[in-house]
Amino acid sequence: MFIYYILSALVLVLTFHSQECQTAHAGKIIGGHKAVAHSRPYMALVECYGANGKKNHCGGFLVSEEFVMTAAHCKAESYKVCVGMDYYSDKDKLCLPVKHDFPHGKYNKTTFTNDVMLLKLSTRVIFNKNVKPIRLADMNDPVPKTCLVSGWGATSNDNNNNWMSDKLMEVNVTLIDNDLCDEKIVYCSAGEKRPGQGDSGGPLVCEDGKAYGVISAKAHGLQLYKYTKIPDKMEWIDELMKLN
Repeated sequence: MFIYYILSALVLVLTFHSQECQTAHAGKIIGGHKAVAHSRPYMALVECYGANGKKNHCGGFLVSEEFVMTAAHCKAESYKVCVGMDYYSDKDKLCLPVKHDFPHGKYNKTTFTNDVMLLKLSTRVIFNKNVKPIRLADMNDPVPKTCLVSGWGATSNDNNNNWMSDKLMEVNVTLIDNDLCDEKIVYCSAGEKRPGQGDSGGPLVCEDGKAYGVISAKAHGLQLYKYTKIPDKMEWIDELMKLN
């Protein structure tokens, strides 16, 4: 029981980066491989700008022509969202400003519960083979086991924190049963193959190709990684997108 409470405290206070995207640095996919070109057309890179104009990054994913989903702790002063790219240097990528951000109303900056946010783009994107939304899992979908996370960023712990990979990387993760994760209503994975700092906001995509979670937080030194559950947030997501 004592160990359980230590684990709880560590997981709740440590995220992939600080609470605001403007103080974050580029992400890491550890132990993964390069994604097949344009095989993840829902992926978005969220460029975050602080009050001082400094640019940093989070992950994100298209859920409609107007909305991109990311983590609530990626909130910044302003954003630019880039879609349709495999390499960060792709000349034909589409980058759009964000009209409005909508962090979950019950997001807790201390515990990082309800760590999800929707970004409304300034312009509707036109879908094509390289730009498509991903379906979201709901409460009727089975609990997943084998999933995948993707992102741009350093590919090992030895890379400089401010360095980004030019290419989209991905890695498979296996979800585990854990009392803490059940209590906090999140999915969890464990092990050396994982998302890392800055990959916050990217999707947890499982066997049926749907997004089940949003990359959220980690327990330092314990190799435990948390993902906000999308099925539990579908009422909020549908209502917000309908009204905005």
